[in-house]
Amino acid sequence: MATRPLPDRRHGFGVVALAASAGGVRALRTVVSGLPADFPVPVLVVQHRGPGTPELLSDLLGARAALPVRTAASGPLLPGVTVLPAGTTAELHPDGRLALRACPTARTADDLLTSAAAAFGRRVLAVVLTGRLSDGAAGVRAVRRAGGRVLVQDPDDAEAPGMPSAALATGCVEHALPLDLVAPALVAYAMAPGAADLLAVPIPPWARLGPPGPASARPGMTSVLQG
Repeated sequence: MATRPLPDRRHGFGVVALAASAGGVRALRTVVSGLPADFPVPVLVVQHRGPGTPELLSDLLGARAALPVRTAASGPLLPGVTVLPAGTTAELHPDGRLALRACPTARTADDLLTSAAAAFGRRVLAVVLTGRLSDGAAGVRAVRRAGGRVLVQDPDDAEAPGMPSAALATGCVEHALPLDLVAPALVAYAMAPGAADLLAVPIPPWARLGPPGPASARPGMTSVLQG
């Protein structure tokens, strides 16, 4: 079956990046299954899994998805949902190509988000879901520094609150959401005319937009969308 070309997103989002770790299968299935078949932005998924882990995540996400779901390979970024293989991250290019590379550390989300920010700038929509430790915090700083947008799963709603809490502590998150509101928020950002501007939240002056420093106490949520 022929692959339809990527839509022209010069005036919208170029990529949605979903990052997760512990508890991520359930969280990612909930988000991906909530996206409609005509969702216009390519979605990249990264979850911490050790090298050599069987590649089952694409099948698990695709079972309930309206969008096509595939395991990533180096080459063009395709419409639908693309899942990075275990133990890898991806370097993104402004022309829509991705290049897989090994990432033996637990910083796969930071690497992916930082690369997405460099390639797409303000056209990145990043989401940090459940997970332990702090992967993604440096990445969301890079996304916001480039003008992109950042959502997280509400840590109180996450199976493992470490990753969303660390992202919130940067001050660079626009909205913290219960899991069942993440997909509707992505649809609003990407598909409702004017919604991305309407949902914009200024980054507070205390936000640490520089290189990541020592972990600090979690601040209050910047915003919570109400369903």
